[in-house]
Amino acid sequence: MAEHPAYPVGLRLSGRRVVVLGGGQVAQRRLPALIAAGADVLLVSPEATPSVEAMADAGEITWLRRPYAEGDLSGAWYALIATSDAVANAAASAEAEAHRVWCVRSDDADQATAWTPATGTSEGVTVAVLTTSARGRDPRHTAAIRDAVVAGLSDGTLVAPHHRTRTPGVALVGGGPGDPDLITVRGRRLLAEADVVIADRLGPRDLLAELPPHVEVIDAAKIPYGRYMAQEAINNALIEHAKQGKSVVRLKGGDPFVFGRGMEEVQALAAAGIPCTVVPGISSSISVPAAAGIPVTHRGVAHEFTVVSGHVAPDDARSLVDWPAMARLRGTLVVLMGVDKIGKIAETLIAHGKAPETPVALVQEGTTAAQRRVDATLATVAETVRAEAVKPPAVIVIGAVVDATPATEKP
Repeated sequence: MAEHPAYPVGLRLSGRRVVVLGGGQVAQRRLPALIAAGADVLLVSPEATPSVEAMADAGEITWLRRPYAEGDLSGAWYALIATSDAVANAAASAEAEAHRVWCVRSDDADQATAWTPATGTSEGVTVAVLTTSARGRDPRHTAAIRDAVVAGLSDGTLVAPHHRTRTPGVALVGGGPGDPDLITVRGRRLLAEADVVIADRLGPRDLLAELPPHVEVIDAAKIPYGRYMAQEAINNALIEHAKQGKSVVRLKGGDPFVFGRGMEEVQALAAAGIPCTVVPGISSSISVPAAAGIPVTHRGVAHEFTVVSGHVAPDDARSLVDWPAMARLRGTLVVLMGVDKIGKIAETLIAHGKAPETPVALVQEGTTAAQRRVDATLATVAETVRAEAVKPPAVIVIGAVVDATPATEKP
């Protein structure tokens, strides 16, 4: 008889009896999806793995602690045969055939009446991949295809823009420290689904080149301010586009809530009745030092790290940083947005007791192709910044962890 391809179908098993024979690794892998589908699962097996036993203890499945017996498939809509007893498997398969119960067999796919596809999910979409015939079935190949499709849907590299479900509103997306590969999977997917992207200068610029041509990209630094301050102008732009029913992404560098004024944007959107999703990002305060070989904590060296903003000098009335307390810390101090104020910061730390020889590293353009690291001490950092022409954006690390690994560039 000619071999025909399998017919793919989605089973709606909620409240319907599913019988699983065998409580080993196959059952452990398959049971969670059956439970999630709402199936009334009966497990028949004299023993089970600890994970499967936990499912029974939690009441997620019913467990008959014995081997298969004729009649166990009575009332079943679907059966999974996965015991180590070949005779029992054959008998159960014959019972399933006689009672027209779709049956999967882990030991012999050729004798099964159904096959389990390699499945994955992404934002409400289930991807299922089946080999077209029993001959030459390679589970690794189908799993690899499944993984590629799910990854593409998740990170936005595989998208059907003309048929997707549009989600009006604003997503506040942390783009990470600069390397486009360091944005989160969710952030990348939302970018791919956007109608409008309002981007910061420090966001991962390379991602903007990947956007479809219909996406409107707005440079936040170039929004006309009119009678508004810059942040108010950005807030208004977000609200305007969202009220037009568009999917708007506010792409920010690092994490939206780490010196990114993200909460101000969330508050403005909430006041306007605009739904907002916050997608955390990898903060440069941790990732940039790591990219330069500097751990912000290290056993026996630093048990704490503190992140402060250096955008205003220590003697500026607007500063909210307790600089004398910073000088007393034994751990690591990470300063963001402080390149042009580092001389005054160093002077203040020394004046309040920090050792002048405390190591300092400045990591410019961290995680990008232009990354460079320049080392100094508190006593020399101001002159080093001038001599080495260190420019923003740069993350400044102060503390003994700077010497935990060899520097790549010395002053």
